[in-house]
Amino acid sequence: MWQPRNPAIIWKRLSSSSTITLKPAPPKAHLHQPIPDSAFPHHFSLTGLHAGVKKPKPTAPAPPDLALILSTSPRPTTAAACFTRNAFQAAPVLVSQAVLGAGAGRARAVVVNSGCANAVTGKRGMEDAWAMVRATDELLGELGVSSPSPTPSETLVMSTGVIGQPLPITRILAGIRAARTSLGTDFPAWERAARAFMTTDTFPKLRARTFEVGGRTYRMAGMDKGAGMIHPNMGPPAAAPQLHATLLGCILTDAAVSPRSLQSALTYAVARSFNSISVDGDMSTNDTIIVLANGAAAGGDPAATPATTGATATTATTTTETHEIDEVRDPAAYTAFRDALTSFAAELAQLVVRDGEGATKFVTVSVESAPTYEDAHRVASTISTSALVKTALYGEDANWGRILSATGSVPLSTPLDPTRVSVSFLPADGTPALPVLVRGEPVSVGDGAVKDEFEARAKEILSQEDFEVRVELGMGKEGARYWTCDFSYEYVRINGDYRS
Repeated sequence: MWQPRNPAIIWKRLSSSSTITLKPAPPKAHLHQPIPDSAFPHHFSLTGLHAGVKKPKPTAPAPPDLALILSTSPRPTTAAACFTRNAFQAAPVLVSQAVLGAGAGRARAVVVNSGCANAVTGKRGMEDAWAMVRATDELLGELGVSSPSPTPSETLVMSTGVIGQPLPITRILAGIRAARTSLGTDFPAWERAARAFMTTDTFPKLRARTFEVGGRTYRMAGMDKGAGMIHPNMGPPAAAPQLHATLLGCILTDAAVSPRSLQSALTYAVARSFNSISVDGDMSTNDTIIVLANGAAAGGDPAATPATTGATATTATTTTETHEIDEVRDPAAYTAFRDALTSFAAELAQLVVRDGEGATKFVTVSVESAPTYEDAHRVASTISTSALVKTALYGEDANWGRILSATGSVPLSTPLDPTRVSVSFLPADGTPALPVLVRGEPVSVGDGAVKDEFEARAKEILSQEDFEVRVELGMGKEGARYWTCDFSYEYVRINGDYRS
């Protein structure tokens, strides 16, 4: 049970009539730092450039709005993706699903534009998305990195920005043709590509790490974007549609993974990362996460990466196929890769929440002791998307009744017993947690000084940039986490005039 730290101290009582202070978003410059070139997976070549989709501001450099990501590995490149389940799937989503299906899980390029979502754009939108694919395929051929017997296409496409407007496709195609001269493999090249993903994002979201599978070291790097219209519900290609800013992400690795196992690992990872974040509860028409695994770390000279700036790669050939990580042939290796991918995807997903439009808080919602993982995930999602909860978080008001209301609204596989539910606030600074409900009973603090200190402690926790809301259902052994943020005045300002 909570005990006051110093009952003698009299705190000013917090009341519903308190004025909410306008709070700015915390600084975010520290979330983007240079990455050593050696940390990036081998045999990938990237760039980002301004093609003319976004309008430059008079006093600022033209923003990058077109990114290209190419696998230059001589080995086959495996591709997997998870796409939005929104009924209004954008043209690039439909085209990328078709490319993956025709290629049986093999592709070696991704082209991305920001500034226009190419969503709800009819027949022209589909034609424009396919034109982007064909232009990038041609670039692969010019660089000599096409597969010997290419599929109908080797390029996946992603778009983000305003819905319902056509792409300036002539400018985009010219940008794809011009990209050859700026392709690179170093940090600046990766950073250019990450910046080209951005819309209302305030920093490029780029990360890299190494991991081990079966005693061999591999590299993984990725980038994503998103700050608003964030509540993904993504599934593998051709998943049954469900109604439920777009979130775009691309993860690249030099491990060799079979197509079926790369898709399986990504589906698992997305459920525990990108499908576990929410900024505003709105699922986009364009949400897409793509993984490319090019097998470049399986042997040869990884330092001899082709297609550096202005260079032409040697022709890719199907050398003796290396052993691919596969869930059937080697379950232990597959599990190690899957868990590395899941951890990395969670890191990228959390960057999206930290950059939520107008957000001042990064909040982990943990639901524990649930009957099933799915039950825990649904409850965490409902709490994270509640406008009443999110506005209370911004106001630093420990209104735990709103958390209980959200929890109780979720139909579970086993009926909820309110007498078993507990709620606590956990600070990120390591100081003690603050229970507010224990097995259905509110924590009793009485009146006067003790109550004042209890309220002050709650506000102290909620005033931190990072904290956790923990809900224990008392019904089982499963749990899930969601990462969310608060609703601020700035969020309304940004989205009140987004198109301008």
